[in-house]
Amino acid sequence: MKKRLLSGLVGLLAVQPALAMDLVETYEKALSYDSGIAAAQASFEAQQAGSDVTRSELLPQLGAFGEANYVDVDGPNQDNSYREYAYGVQLTQPLFQADAWFRYDASQFQTDSARAQYNLAQQQLILDVATAYFNVLRAQDTVTTTMAAETAIQRQYEQAQERFDVGLIAITEVYEARASYDDTRSQRIVAENQLNVAREQLARLTGEFAEDLENLRQNFPLNRPDPMDPAAWEMTALDQNWSIQSAIYDLNVSEANLRASKAGHYPTLDLNASYGKTKTDGLEDPSSFQMQRDGTTTQGVIGLTLNVPLYTGGGTQASVRQQRSLVTVAEQSLQTVRRDVRVSTRSLFLTVNNNIETASALEQTIVSRRSALDATRAGYEVGTRNIVEVLDAERAYYVALRDFANARYDYVINTLQLKQAAGTLSPQDLAALNNWLSETAPGIEALANEEKVLDNPSQ
Repeated sequence: MKKRLLSGLVGLLAVQPALAMDLVETYEKALSYDSGIAAAQASFEAQQAGSDVTRSELLPQLGAFGEANYVDVDGPNQDNSYREYAYGVQLTQPLFQADAWFRYDASQFQTDSARAQYNLAQQQLILDVATAYFNVLRAQDTVTTTMAAETAIQRQYEQAQERFDVGLIAITEVYEARASYDDTRSQRIVAENQLNVAREQLARLTGEFAEDLENLRQNFPLNRPDPMDPAAWEMTALDQNWSIQSAIYDLNVSEANLRASKAGHYPTLDLNASYGKTKTDGLEDPSSFQMQRDGTTTQGVIGLTLNVPLYTGGGTQASVRQQRSLVTVAEQSLQTVRRDVRVSTRSLFLTVNNNIETASALEQTIVSRRSALDATRAGYEVGTRNIVEVLDAERAYYVALRDFANARYDYVINTLQLKQAAGTLSPQDLAALNNWLSETAPGIEALANEEKVLDNPSQ
């Protein structure tokens, strides 16, 4: 009987026509459509470019220059004017700029943090897609169970009306059956709206509406977390969780910026080299004191430039104080993230195990509720039970079906959340889960046939 009932359960909760979209296909569509993952990738690429910008401050700077001047000299024994043209190239190589080095270190840590945020966004997309996907299936199952309950209670209502017509029961039982039927219809309407909302949420990620999705197979295993030790999961999370990694890099950024601010007190040393030509023409008085004549002069210069900051108006000291406070902020933020991840990981570990226990109990509850429903119906036929008890048994049976399906979906989503908290969630988890989906499960017609057999064993 148990095997037979669970077969009916699969028929009830897996209404899937052919050519349904699976989980991996849904994820691939979300990868190419979702704006959140695109923004995270662009942010990472922008930070990579920003790191290259700060590195350029440490590399040689080479430029060309050109000048054109008109010079008018008027003084004792001098009265002259001429035009002067200069052009050439100039090279500057920083030899010692501690603040630039520390800013470059900070930019590298910022790139690492952006990479961690991008990896976190990828994991979040995996989780969002799976959650939206199974929420659609959850809503579909709710619609299916409410429709089946509506059909069964409508049948009870029609039978009660027939019994009243021949004088076997009082009109109050007909009213009870009609009230229960109307209540179930309203629940079905609500469930249909929730299904539409769930499809909207999935379409937000994929860019298209999916009417048909593959569902979990009947033999989908609800395995315990491996390892079965919450402390081991906690240690993995503290070591690999991308939120923690990002917070660590943010702390490194703040510490590097603090060193850069302190370096504002340090001297700087640059190597400068230039090579150019100067052309002078239009000299009106060749016999002047300067004795300049038309012609071209070539000049090459190489030297060192030392700059020692003595007083900057207190800006350097203020910058150091500011960066010290920002380091404290980063330290406290890291502690908060670690505590949140630790609690979340242990809680999810407990929740996944609870989902397994709940699903196992509900699986047996389905059998018990079906047996109770059959017994109540039989008692109603012989007059030992009333219509209210039959209707309550009908509702309880379909609630057990719905709750069992929800427990399985909760298990799937919470397992993925546990892996995300541990930092191990990857597309391979979706691929493995996708192997347990099927588009060839029996439709609602199988449920209707099963119900007829259960209600009429002679068939």
